[in-house]
Amino acid sequence: MKRKKRVGVILAGCGYLDGAEIHEAVLTLLYLDQAGAEAVCFAPDMTQAHVVNHLTGQEMPDSRNVLIESARIARGNVNDIAQADPSALDALIIPGGFGAAKNLCTFAFKGAEMAVHADVTRLIEAMHKAGKPIGAWCIAPALMAKLIPGVELTIGTDPGTAATLESLGARHTHCAAGNIVIDSEKRVITTPAYMLGPWIADIAQGIERGVNEVLART
Repeated sequence: MKRKKRVGVILAGCGYLDGAEIHEAVLTLLYLDQAGAEAVCFAPDMTQAHVVNHLTGQEMPDSRNVLIESARIARGNVNDIAQADPSALDALIIPGGFGAAKNLCTFAFKGAEMAVHADVTRLIEAMHKAGKPIGAWCIAPALMAKLIPGVELTIGTDPGTAATLESLGARHTHCAAGNIVIDSEKRVITTPAYMLGPWIADIAQGIERGVNEVLART
């Protein structure tokens, strides 16, 4: 029997305002499963940058753990990213949500001066060095701009965010929510998802195309 392709999925908590964008994460898992691939979820074992009440949009005084919150999306089947073995993965995908820019890195707070979580850096750089494809949705392409010099990517059409990523050396391409941008040389696939939206049906098209393109390059 042919081995299933194993795709790492980096989660950043649970909820678009302070963690992983749930629709983007679930659609990624769905399309991987439909394509016959095995999703292997990872998240940092760390305290979230902050906690947001998703009903009101207001910050809360609570403290939550990114790995524990990510387990809500992964139905408990999530691993500490510190234990991730790049050699055991065929590809990597990073859904968006503010958690990608607040927990996986500090882009939301520091822009081009951002730092990336050490274990997230290790996994992305190892996958890229090995020539394995990486997909990044929504704001997660900011990680690609920081860690993969000269990468072509998209976050949609926002000029300010695009300019910030270009200041890191990335090449930004405008893109609709249902489409993808492919950097064939660097093997990076990006889609705007909820950077544009507006609805789940719109982002689903781009994520499905992104997932299928990632798998086609494994």
